[in-house]
Amino acid sequence: MPDRDGACVIALDVGGTGMKGALLNRQLHSLYSLRSPTHRDAGPETVVAHIASALETLAKQAAAMGFSVLRACVVVPGIVDEDRARAVYSGNIGWRDLPLGDILEQRMGIPVTLGHDVRAGGNAERVLGAARGARDVLFVPIGTGVSAAVISDGRPVRGGGFVGELGHIVVDPDGAACVCGGRGCVETVATAAAIAAAFTVRSGRSVEGADEVAALVAQGDSHALTVWARAVEALVTAFTIASTLLAPELIVVGGGLAAAGDLLLDPIRARLAGCLTFQRRPRLVRAKLGDQAGCLGAGLLAWEAEIGETGIPYGAEEPLS
Repeated sequence: MPDRDGACVIALDVGGTGMKGALLNRQLHSLYSLRSPTHRDAGPETVVAHIASALETLAKQAAAMGFSVLRACVVVPGIVDEDRARAVYSGNIGWRDLPLGDILEQRMGIPVTLGHDVRAGGNAERVLGAARGARDVLFVPIGTGVSAAVISDGRPVRGGGFVGELGHIVVDPDGAACVCGGRGCVETVATAAAIAAAFTVRSGRSVEGADEVAALVAQGDSHALTVWARAVEALVTAFTIASTLLAPELIVVGGGLAAAGDLLLDPIRARLAGCLTFQRRPRLVRAKLGDQAGCLGAGLLAWEAEIGETGIPYGAEEPLS
């Protein structure tokens, strides 16, 4: 086994609008970090070029600091086949069946692991965050979309990259068209953008985001309460189905909408308790790692791929800068 002293891995979390990268040591402490735009509007080839550029910047910084890079891990949105290191599909970025792991590995000259951003974030929450110690977990980031990481018996479930599309459970067959091609999916009701849009239509007052709607809910605004209740009901339906099929002991809610805290979680808890009968009753908690989860999860994947083991007690407590 190579000497780990003076070694690090590169972790890169690629989102629809921005990328978060870091050099992480064996304890997952950040040695150096960067943020840069994804440039998705310029097309998928440009996104790939910017991913490679970010990796190269991090590798050069590691060399300048005297660290050797053992491996890189890049986590991306959409459908990701980790076993084949392929970005199968992303509506946000526009690629299809792209051998992204191989492309980056050839350019970098070091091993590159490809992962899914939400599965990586969910695993980070399990090892380091709000789900530490739990073995059966559903991690649900709610923001521009609604996705889920399924962790069963302590391990992320992949299903060829298709597991976790919670946002595309249909809650209203006659509802609005969804970007996936269906109608009335959770994402048409319970994302931050959907909540803001529904409030604007219902009230005739324009708002910039769901945080403004949440503030109006706290003030008792009738339009905001109606829109919020509809979003809660959609999430409860999805969580009821997930609880029946997967029996999570814990549901960790993250993403931008989780900033509403108990204003969101309390009504979900109450309604979910009324919907479940014989099923295992999960606890609902707010995510702990925030927007660091994906990058930390990429670091976990990189070290686990390099060392060949999982469930390592990393003990990383300090947030990435």
